[in-house]
Amino acid sequence: MYTYLPIAIIVLLVLAASLKVLNEYERGVIFRLGRSIGAKGPGLIILIPVIDKMVKVSLRIHTLDVPTQDVITRDNVTIKVNAVVYFRVIDSVRSILEVEDYLFATSQLSQTTLRSVCGGVELDELLSHRDKINEKIQSILDQQTDPWGIKVSTVELKYIDLPQEMQRAMAKQAEAERERRAKVINAEGEFQAAERLSQAAEILGHNPSALQLRYLQTMREMAGEANATVIPVPLDLLTVLGQGRALAAPTAAVAAPAAAAAAGTVAAGQGGASGSSDAA
Repeated sequence: MYTYLPIAIIVLLVLAASLKVLNEYERGVIFRLGRSIGAKGPGLIILIPVIDKMVKVSLRIHTLDVPTQDVITRDNVTIKVNAVVYFRVIDSVRSILEVEDYLFATSQLSQTTLRSVCGGVELDELLSHRDKINEKIQSILDQQTDPWGIKVSTVELKYIDLPQEMQRAMAKQAEAERERRAKVINAEGEFQAAERLSQAAEILGHNPSALQLRYLQTMREMAGEANATVIPVPLDLLTVLGQGRALAAPTAAVAAPAAAAAAGTVAAGQGGASGSSDAA
């Protein structure tokens, strides 16, 4: 019985070394005597001990945090930018054969691409068209990592750190823009109000009864105040006074030239009399 015990132990060790189980999201790249024979999995994998070697590759999405990069934009503004990259392995064989460490390689490529893309645009474009910058970085990364069997799905800029001087300048610009909009809106309101008042005056001028109702409404509003003393005046009296002033204005305008002419005649007469006495 004990004679076969070492043989049983050896058999168990061989089985343990040759049987591998891969999860659903894993693939195993098999190397037989140093040569790749493809990828296997998921499930139970049988390997030849000593001859076969397996490298596991995860097919799940990897989240890569790109460190903060110092960038000088096209309009010579120094900023700090960081981002996050989401990618996954779509070809496990190429991810092992074409690059030594695809995680490290993708990280370095993401940093250089982030600096080059952000350095080629202006600050306003970087702040207002962030989606466009994300798509451009994602397209470049996806194109360059495709030979490695990697698919870059999403790139997002997380944080853009601006200098304090630039933040103050942008705050002043935003405040000036808000003041400009407020002035334009105020002027537009004044214009509309003047236009409406002109239309209301025209309507009241053509309709005396409407003017009477508006006068009574104004008197009622003034009487509602606690500290106001209202002395009602008939509207007809105001109309008569207004007509009297209108008639007095042309009369005064005619009388003024007549008075001036009379004063000129008197002055001329006095001047003639003086001349006669001097001649005598």
